[in-house]
Amino acid sequence: MGDGSETESQKSFKLLGILDVQNVPCARESVLYGSVGSVGLGLLHFLATSRVRRSFDVGMGMFVLTTLSSWVYCRYNNANVRIQQRAVREGIKNKIMYEGTSLDPASKQDRSNHGSKS
Repeated sequence: MGDGSETESQKSFKLLGILDVQNVPCARESVLYGSVGSVGLGLLHFLATSRVRRSFDVGMGMFVLTTLSSWVYCRYNNANVRIQQRAVREGIKNKIMYEGTSLDPASKQDRSNHGSKS
């Protein structure tokens, strides 16, 4: 009765109505780490001081700090992985293109090694 796009939009979870947690890289993990960190530190602060409002403020601060820091760290690592993948892809493309030709760096090294042995 319903098409596939309708069920996809229902599965999607938007945080504050703007951040689609399912489709934004690193968003899900960052929100989970932030929520666990905020609950943990807020509860510890409450147990230590018995001040409800201040503990809530500490928990919210910890949520923002943990979420942002884990998101930046994850995005930084993803960017590094993409750079490494691009370098490997270029290397493979060059290897395929130059293999067996006179421009192949591996065949130049083989020729120089054979010449020095004689």
